[in-house]
Amino acid sequence: MREVTGKIAVITGGSSGIGRGIALAFARAGMKVVITGRRSDHLEETAAIFAEQGLEVHPMQVDVTDLAAMQAAADEVVQRFGRVDVLVNNAGIGLTGPVTAASPSDWDWAIDVNIKGVANGIQAFLPKIRSHGEGGHVVNTSSMAGLMPIVAGIYSMTKAAVIGLSEALHIELLSESIGVSAYCPGPTHSNIAAGVADRPSRYGASGYGASHSAGHTAAGLPVPPYMSAEEAGQRVLRGILRGDMFILTHPEFKVGVVERHRAIEGAFPDEPLDDIRARAIPFLLASSVYSSENPVSPPA
Repeated sequence: MREVTGKIAVITGGSSGIGRGIALAFARAGMKVVITGRRSDHLEETAAIFAEQGLEVHPMQVDVTDLAAMQAAADEVVQRFGRVDVLVNNAGIGLTGPVTAASPSDWDWAIDVNIKGVANGIQAFLPKIRSHGEGGHVVNTSSMAGLMPIVAGIYSMTKAAVIGLSEALHIELLSESIGVSAYCPGPTHSNIAAGVADRPSRYGASGYGASHSAGHTAAGLPVPPYMSAEEAGQRVLRGILRGDMFILTHPEFKVGVVERHRAIEGAFPDEPLDDIRARAIPFLLASSVYSSENPVSPPA
């Protein structure tokens, strides 16, 4: 997308943290912004912040794990604004800790929000983008933990799934001029820990203590030098304008990611290629979107 002024954007989990930062960046760029969230107090707080800055936002209380509610929200957005141009599947929970300590309901909750929540956003809102035939953009919020699964196994699993989904969808929608980005922010000031604390009762007990919530800071400790939510939001806007497949925020992670990819490359069998087998599955072996002639993340 080369121009965003007047475009209609929907941001799930847009009522706090990174989602709010994205919403502010979009509104300042002249977009009409819809935010969703589970908590009415966060939605009201965000609406007040926008009003103080002379910006407009349309808040909606929606749970991304409820597909029917998401579809109803999509219908309401189209009824109010006439269309949808940009979808940001940002809602997520930062449930972190050892895989072996997780309860069965920890697995269910993480998958329901971080994977199925993205799926529900795509099922509810992507048809609205496709329907007007003028292109658009979808951003799926993953995490650097999806690229560097070091200390948060189940969380990293869900975020890695979002990356794979985003790449596949990027390839699928190229012919429709609908861009798709996997957004992988590093440590950012947000309310992701509050989301973990607000655990729906239907998911039962967690195997983790409060110290395993992403973004947790013990009382009395200095605030960590994380990126601000507003700067993280600006990165998303720039990524949409450039058509990035990957939107990355923190250069501090590059060395580790390169080393991980080298470890993967080094694990391939050192043996001759089976040409017959290769000819049978060319569609699985590569895609032009990864070619150096088609950079997936152009320089700023």
